[in-house]
Amino acid sequence: MAIPPPGDDRAAVVTGASSGIGAEFAQILSGRGYQVVLVARSADRLQELAGRLGPRTHPLPADLSDRAARASLLDRVAALGLIPDILINNAGFSTLGVVAKSVPEHEVNLVEVDVAAVVDLCSRFLPGMVDRHRGAVLNVASMAAFAPVPGQAAYGAAKAFVLSYTHSLRGELRGTGVSATALCPGPVDTGFGEAAGFDKEEAEAALPRVMWIPADKVAQAGIDGLAAGKAVVIPGRVNRVASALVRVAPPEMLLPVLTRNHPALKPH
Repeated sequence: MAIPPPGDDRAAVVTGASSGIGAEFAQILSGRGYQVVLVARSADRLQELAGRLGPRTHPLPADLSDRAARASLLDRVAALGLIPDILINNAGFSTLGVVAKSVPEHEVNLVEVDVAAVVDLCSRFLPGMVDRHRGAVLNVASMAAFAPVPGQAAYGAAKAFVLSYTHSLRGELRGTGVSATALCPGPVDTGFGEAAGFDKEEAEAALPRVMWIPADKVAQAGIDGLAAGKAVVIPGRVNRVASALVRVAPPEMLLPVLTRNHPALKPH
């Protein structure tokens, strides 16, 4: 079985759990009987979510851009008397705009959360899973992993890293009883774009409405794909077709279209 069964001392750790896809992951796993550890910066949101989901959910506020906070997370889970059998690396955000006009601190912070946190937490949680011969890791990447993203260069590169990293994990974990899956959603209406600086109408104009999948369906697809032991999960038939086409097209062929349609590169 690619996903360990629930138990009183077995936990699923979900980062970025305070809203959007992360909160949906928590709800699905809680409903299946897992102890769920909720990780995000906002203590208030985590407490509110834990109050709705019940006593088997455990809020652990942490800023995953902080290396010390990441380093302490495994011990904090253990202090709850829980064994982390599932790790969902969902925390992430995007900046918006061209690199030549970017704020260096914001770009590096993105790399800390979207890339370094994934590597850090996998490096800390996987040894125990391998020793126990059970475990599952779901790393949330994006359809942005399949092509360059002018206007969100760091974000696209970060998600490409997560996808490649997860493929490598699968090779390393073969035969250990531990699985790894990459979830690559297309656009999701979660407030993610607004936080990055998108105008919602512009984003919907650049990406056809048929590509947009609700957060609950994205989370369900991720959990189902993890349970099935899939390498990559792309929610939505249109998105799967688009991703397949993008992966075989040379980047230089895609760049004019991607540059023309991205809201961050349009004159205002």
